[in-house]
Amino acid sequence: MSYFEKINKVKYEGSKSTNPMSFKYYNPDEIILGKSMKEHLKFSMAYWHTFTFMGVDPFGKETMERQWDIDNKDPMERAKVRVKVAFEFMEKLGLEYFCFHDADIAPQGETLKESNDNLDVIVDLIEKEMKRTGIKLLWGTANLFSHKRFMHGASTSPNADVFAYAAAQVKKAMEITKRLDGAGYTFWGGREGYETLLNTDMKLEQDNFARLLHMAVDYAKEIGFTGQFYIEPKPKEPTKHQYDFDSATVIAFLRKYNLVDYFKLNIETNHATLSGHTMQHELRVAFDQGLLGSVDANQGDLLLGWDTDQFPTNLYDTILSMYEIIRGGGFTTGGLNFDSKLRRGSYKEDDLFLAHIAGMDTYAAGLRIAAKLWEDKVLEKNLEQRYQSYKDGIGNDIVHRKVGFKELETYILNKKEIDQNDSGRQEYLETIINQYILG
Repeated sequence: MSYFEKINKVKYEGSKSTNPMSFKYYNPDEIILGKSMKEHLKFSMAYWHTFTFMGVDPFGKETMERQWDIDNKDPMERAKVRVKVAFEFMEKLGLEYFCFHDADIAPQGETLKESNDNLDVIVDLIEKEMKRTGIKLLWGTANLFSHKRFMHGASTSPNADVFAYAAAQVKKAMEITKRLDGAGYTFWGGREGYETLLNTDMKLEQDNFARLLHMAVDYAKEIGFTGQFYIEPKPKEPTKHQYDFDSATVIAFLRKYNLVDYFKLNIETNHATLSGHTMQHELRVAFDQGLLGSVDANQGDLLLGWDTDQFPTNLYDTILSMYEIIRGGGFTTGGLNFDSKLRRGSYKEDDLFLAHIAGMDTYAAGLRIAAKLWEDKVLEKNLEQRYQSYKDGIGNDIVHRKVGFKELETYILNKKEIDQNDSGRQEYLETIINQYILG
């Protein structure tokens, strides 16, 4: 049975195509910098936003029209059908990866055992579809934020029973991820933070967060799970202060608790902007520490103060993101997961295709331009020139720690003028990027 019988497999038709159900820039087999476009990008579908988000926001109820849900009132039957729908969708778009939370793929029961039993049934179906299609699991995770038990956090909850439930839920999600040969497992603290310090033992909460992560590392060794662990920086979602606020905060946390050898970062564009940074900044921070693992591909509305999870259509953002990814050597474990949801007004089933096509094309165009910038070394040459004073003389001595305060004082004490600073040329460099965009 086809759930998208009116939609053919989406193909690359080039930038002149007027067919909305075609790729204008994403040509999966096109070779760029020695690798195919699909190898550079490693696009992944987010099961949650694509097949469980129904258009709810803080001010409105469901808007999405999903015939497969309407036809199946029983939660387990709906979950079974969604598996078929999801894999047909990915096949027609040429998506080779997907990501999921446990609560996305199967309904939760009254007890954890009931939830686990439901998961086992659905995972059987997912495993069959993966074998049939060759589609792979980029990463799995557990939903430790939606249920009311997590109102005060999961591993950071003041209630030890909640911690225990969260740990058991992660255990099962890790087992599923291993069974499905997932390349990674992500921790993102949907409620791991605080609303007020008046009722918060921040040290205990952060210590407990680290304890849960160490338990995960230990259990991975026990069951032979060799996938990459990720933490996703996420500010303001939903607590006032998240313990995983941005890349720098997460890296400091990992180093403090001796977890840095086991975790990398899964960085989201919308979270970057909510933390007051650009995505380029967050990627650079992670790459410079050797800790960039994967990316959640979306964008936010800069005029709104929450995580809108829009499909990425801002070319400037994708160029700079892909430039940082190329600069860092590309993905080794992760990929570009569309943690993106349709706008409430884009409620038709075919909007799912149109939105993903838009996101895939925007990143593909960004990759092409970023690759050309990298090949021409226009930005790298400027960097080399700007920091030339550290290549020899006193700058070289500073870099190699051959001098201290006394030597530097002697060097500078009788200098009448500092050597003239060069221009930063910011506007020129931004114009160069525009030239590469416009041709």
